[in-house]
Amino acid sequence: MSGLGTATVDHPADRRVTGRWVAAFAVAWLGVWMAQLAPLQLLLPAQIDATLAPEHWVDSVVAFGVVAGAAGLCSIVAYPLTGALSDRTRSRFGRRRPWIAGGALVFALGLVLLGLQTGIVGIGVCWCLAIIGFCILGAALTATISDQVPVGQRGLVSGWISAPQAVGVILGIALLLLLGTQMVVGYLALAVLLIVLVVPFLRLPDPLPTGERPVPLTVHALLESLWISPRRHPDFAWTMLSRVLVNLGNAFSTSLLFYFLLFGLGDADAETDLLLVTVVYTVFVVGSSILLGRLSDRIGRRRVFVVAASASQALAALLLAIWPSLPMGFVSAALIGLGYGCFMSVDQALATQVLPDPASHGKDLGIMNIAQAVPQAVAPLIGACLVAWLGGFAGLYLVSAACAVAGAVAVTRVRGVR
Repeated sequence: MSGLGTATVDHPADRRVTGRWVAAFAVAWLGVWMAQLAPLQLLLPAQIDATLAPEHWVDSVVAFGVVAGAAGLCSIVAYPLTGALSDRTRSRFGRRRPWIAGGALVFALGLVLLGLQTGIVGIGVCWCLAIIGFCILGAALTATISDQVPVGQRGLVSGWISAPQAVGVILGIALLLLLGTQMVVGYLALAVLLIVLVVPFLRLPDPLPTGERPVPLTVHALLESLWISPRRHPDFAWTMLSRVLVNLGNAFSTSLLFYFLLFGLGDADAETDLLLVTVVYTVFVVGSSILLGRLSDRIGRRRVFVVAASASQALAALLLAIWPSLPMGFVSAALIGLGYGCFMSVDQALATQVLPDPASHGKDLGIMNIAQAVPQAVAPLIGACLVAWLGGFAGLYLVSAACAVAGAVAVTRVRGVR
């Protein structure tokens, strides 16, 4: 089968996915991460700072945090809702494909509109729209792992979520610097690249499950399904808690990096150095996500990799807190990249193995993905408050290290996966 056809299969995740499938999956995520993280790292904070022109830089950081936090609230609803709807979709275009296409269009529209905004409210609304599109797209893309990828390939395939994340950040920032960080042109370029890079995955088969059609989704059924009892499903709960803590620690270390360089170190060339630090981060994320994800598949172990990845991120944050400097920024970027690349690939594979219900992978992974999206969204606001309250960035990085350590402890409580 090729093109836009669909199939009905009993066990689609029993067959190994092809190299073509993995390549299209990776390319789609490259577009997703460029469109989401490049604005978050550079374009959005620069736009907010230029719009507000505050007397004190902390005001700009707080405003950025409020905008990102509002988008995080949207993701809490969008992730599980659209995941549950995609679980129930039985169209001639497939199960996940309509949501991947629709999410990409909403995401791109939000970015284009964002470039036209000149007020902080408009910026906030359009970024929320973009993040809703990101959640729709991300929930459906992530669910294809459980739909189509066997357990023995999930570490490797999940690595092709995190590797494009790192590459997407650096390519996105490089593109924005090449364009001179012009708001309209920058957002438009990212929107176009998003659509172009997602299209190849839409051309692959999207198998439909056999059996009875799922019951219609009601508001009551959705709200009821959003509660996954930690008592009945402790492995899911511990995995989600670990993901929240590690992602929060990572976001504290990375989301305010531009401000750390500019104001914490007084770096006059912060934009260029941000790109260089991101290059180092990227190299280690790509290498660790692919190599360690595959190694995890081969030896059949997940938890030890997640613990080691969390420890690497904690060490990086401690080094920045104790010896804040540009050279240490490069060392920490390597350690953060090493740890986060490993964490993203192996933890995603772990998450697919602790899902409570085979019939609701989209919804359950949507809930699990909240543990990644919300920390990234709220970290700038919480981080700005920590910087203000603790009198600098050292306290922020100490909190980051503590979160990573707590995440490592949480994953050791998972019992159903080695």
